[in-house]
Amino acid sequence: MTVERPFAEPPIIDAHAHILTRRMPLRDDAWIRPDYDYTAEDFLADLDRHGIAFGIVTAASLYGDYNDYTLLALGRYRRLRATVMLQPDTDLATLRHLRDQGVVGVRMQWKVDQAPPDLRSYPYLKFLNRLADCGMHVELNASAVQLAIVLPALEAHGVNVVVDHFGLLRAPEGMEGAGFQAMLRAVAAGRTWVKISAGFRLDPAIRQACAARLLVEAGGERLLWGSDAPFVGKEGAVTYADALAHFHALVPDPAVRRQISDAALRLCFF
Repeated sequence: MTVERPFAEPPIIDAHAHILTRRMPLRDDAWIRPDYDYTAEDFLADLDRHGIAFGIVTAASLYGDYNDYTLLALGRYRRLRATVMLQPDTDLATLRHLRDQGVVGVRMQWKVDQAPPDLRSYPYLKFLNRLADCGMHVELNASAVQLAIVLPALEAHGVNVVVDHFGLLRAPEGMEGAGFQAMLRAVAAGRTWVKISAGFRLDPAIRQACAARLLVEAGGERLLWGSDAPFVGKEGAVTYADALAHFHALVPDPAVRRQISDAALRLCFF
């Protein structure tokens, strides 16, 4: 295999990618219906091609709580870890088994206009307590409005949290809005990380400004990087090399990029 290393020091870990096949069952309300495969082997080939050692497979909303293919991949490839989607009544024994397979977190997301569930309710308090006991984090793919609601509840509970995609910075108020500010407060409290991922879905100026703000207020120790391969909805318009180029442009200091890789390794691998 040809190794493409356009950058002197590639990241050690890609903390956000999806794997999928045509056979996987899509939710009835899936926002897009991919008609192609991006297998675990395809993801690993992209990692190898660009000199990246480890990867984290992120649960995709398209498939709901169908985690089977991801779990099979974890059984085959110890370079991978994953997040999954689960129902809040998942018991402790199941969570421990998933953790031992390489599951590091549970992804939560809701439709943009949907009110999130009450994370202070008894079913969620049990669930969050079990996640914390297993050393798993909550991964949030949530709008600014939703972040402002759920982050204080998660913070109060003491579970680790990872916020995807710059905090989905699409609200008109942007970085001064309640959601982004709640995210910064959660990061400062010490149990929340933010992913610099899917930047290709943001206006370049917004992406740059948001990354600069996060570098100042969060620092590399509280940031993660992910490619968001296979770039669902943008296939053909974005490549893996593009995602790496965005990362290097947003974080030009190699020492800070290493901090970002180290943060993901500590959170999800070691």
